[in-house]
Amino acid sequence: MHRISTPCVNICWTDPVHGLCEGCGRTRDEIGSWCFITEEQRLALMPQLKERLARTLAAKAAQKALPAASA
Repeated sequence: MHRISTPCVNICWTDPVHGLCEGCGRTRDEIGSWCFITEEQRLALMPQLKERLARTLAAKAAQKALPAASA
């Protein structure tokens, strides 16, 4: 049996605001369809996930910093 590539890091929590898994950056739809897409599609998507997750985490950090800056 062939093992598929996965970005999963076993931190499986979907942010309700951004809709992304906090561990891998995938949406629920991407997680659900992961085993049905081709290996080429998975490998093409994985670098995008890292960038997406980094942008989302930066946006969340900036949102948390706003109330402290205005106090």
